[in-house]
Amino acid sequence: MGSSLTHKILKEHLLSGELIPGREIAIKIDQTLTQDATGTMAYLQFESMGIPRVKSELSVSYVDHNTLQMGFENADDHRYLQTVAARYGVVFSRPGNGICHQVHLERFAAPGRTLLGSDSHTPTAGGMGMIAIGSGGLDVAVAMAGGEFYLTAPQVIKIELKGRLRKWVSAKDVIFYVLSVLSTKGNVNKVLEYAGDGVKTLSIPERATITNMGAETGVTTSIFPSDEITKAFLTAQDRKKDWRLMEADEGADYAQIINIDLSKLLPMAALPHSPGNVVPVKDICGRKVDQVEIGSCTNSSLRDLMVVGKLIAGKKVHPRVSLAIAPGSRQVFSMISKNGILSHMIDSGARIMESTCGFCIGSGQSPHTDAVSVRTSNRNFEGRSGTQSAGVYLVSPETAALAAIYGEFVDPLSMNEKDFPCVDLPERFDVDDSMIIYPPENAQGVKIIRGPNIGEPPVNSALAAHLEGVIAIKVGDKITTDHIMPAGPRLKYRSNIKKYAEFVFEGVEPKFFAYAAKLRAAKKAVFILAGESYGQGSSREHAALCPMFLGVKAVFAKSLERIHAANLVNFGILPLLFVDTSDYDKVDKDDEIRLTDVISCLDNNKNIILYDATKKISLEMKYLLSSRQKEIVKSGGLLNYTRGK
Repeated sequence: MGSSLTHKILKEHLLSGELIPGREIAIKIDQTLTQDATGTMAYLQFESMGIPRVKSELSVSYVDHNTLQMGFENADDHRYLQTVAARYGVVFSRPGNGICHQVHLERFAAPGRTLLGSDSHTPTAGGMGMIAIGSGGLDVAVAMAGGEFYLTAPQVIKIELKGRLRKWVSAKDVIFYVLSVLSTKGNVNKVLEYAGDGVKTLSIPERATITNMGAETGVTTSIFPSDEITKAFLTAQDRKKDWRLMEADEGADYAQIINIDLSKLLPMAALPHSPGNVVPVKDICGRKVDQVEIGSCTNSSLRDLMVVGKLIAGKKVHPRVSLAIAPGSRQVFSMISKNGILSHMIDSGARIMESTCGFCIGSGQSPHTDAVSVRTSNRNFEGRSGTQSAGVYLVSPETAALAAIYGEFVDPLSMNEKDFPCVDLPERFDVDDSMIIYPPENAQGVKIIRGPNIGEPPVNSALAAHLEGVIAIKVGDKITTDHIMPAGPRLKYRSNIKKYAEFVFEGVEPKFFAYAAKLRAAKKAVFILAGESYGQGSSREHAALCPMFLGVKAVFAKSLERIHAANLVNFGILPLLFVDTSDYDKVDKDDEIRLTDVISCLDNNKNIILYDATKKISLEMKYLLSSRQKEIVKSGGLLNYTRGK
């Protein structure tokens, strides 16, 4: 039986383990990427390993999150990132050059290679035929140091595409449909592999939109084949040498097959407050709109902005609506400024934003109280926009442009087909890499500059055989890493863990920091009690790192999402799961908890007993840890484990 494309690439990069779904494997990482919000700590962790120079084929440091320099903190981080990149052999993409995923797709992504990024939307590069995986920054630091990346060998789900999208229906609607089928949970350790004749009708930017937002399903990554469409895109980017034909074998084996007829898809929207809360746009027609934000790593390509620009040409933004548009890269920005599209946007009344993540992460453009905000980004978690009471709706660029013009949701299919703008990608993109700084060959004399906002990566102590402590917080289902560690104005503290830790669970339980600090001072372990799908969303390792700093020793959950579970292990926090999920209801905040013989249970593959001294009950907890992960947790985290090796 033939191999899937996913397994072909994994086989080429396999360093240890068997490629059997559910087994732990280690793979070689060819490329890494970081962005400034996660990258500063990743490079501090890399420095602590004592490696003289990065060992990956290519490592790129992007600045695209904290570009709004309010105060000295972000500028300090940027200066540190540029100098540490020069010192250790990392390519540096300057602020203003664009969003990491858009720029990487344009300038560095290559079929058949592996990419590890400290951002959950790293799978964007899967649109180029890469195995591109999001992870915590510490995993990326290890990969830069030449270490292997460990993951669970995935099940591969084939998404069979046939037909062609109708006018007014876009690639965003494809991934919305996939989310409607798979939802945002229950897809851990799976890969979405796209195939079928319909693939040939999608451009690389369209494929990248689909693989980008595939992250919201919780899968390890998503991937498209590399074909003549891929070759044409790379040729247009003056990178034809990077092209390689990559496709699945005929008769390849898949765990599941989902068939999608592109010609039957409808324009769709994700309602507040989950990317999986998907409905047809026609179901919300007439709902008034206050704000429209177009951009983000999902929908800021030249194709997307050309469509938007042509739709709003000669029209004015509705008086009630605030419209902002952010090109995904300097290349896109430059090209729309030269072809007249930017003029259409400005003349319409749109506000033009910098080529950054911006509104997607709550860094500016927060809507007004109780607003309806329509966005082309990939996440709409409650409060992520910066306004707790606002409702964020996720849509395609086409739907967003119509909402901006009419001031309400309009079903794109109600528009005349002949009014849909035809957009063809150019045979040559404007290539200007002047804002990409390559490291010097001899970096011995490079001085790394550290401002007062640059801290040290905290190190955990080894896991104790017996843990006694208190459940400091009880949370429900679908708690995201945004809930655990807020973004927006708090992002500037990510290189200063002592300060950033003050905001753990800030929007969920403002008193958590003080409570945890009190327990830590009393030398009691801090425990977190969680429901289903704990740790959804961003890859931010700070959602494990800051709780570790506050003394969190274990998380008790119904289920955990992949990246966050790995981050908990990396920082020496036990990720424990209820054997009987109904036991979650038997335990409460403030309960005194004892975990005994923890080390012995891990060594002998036995479940750990949670004894609730307050309720006087014993509950059985399991864990999904490989032998290697057990040793990491016992060591107190990956840094301790790596240094020990």
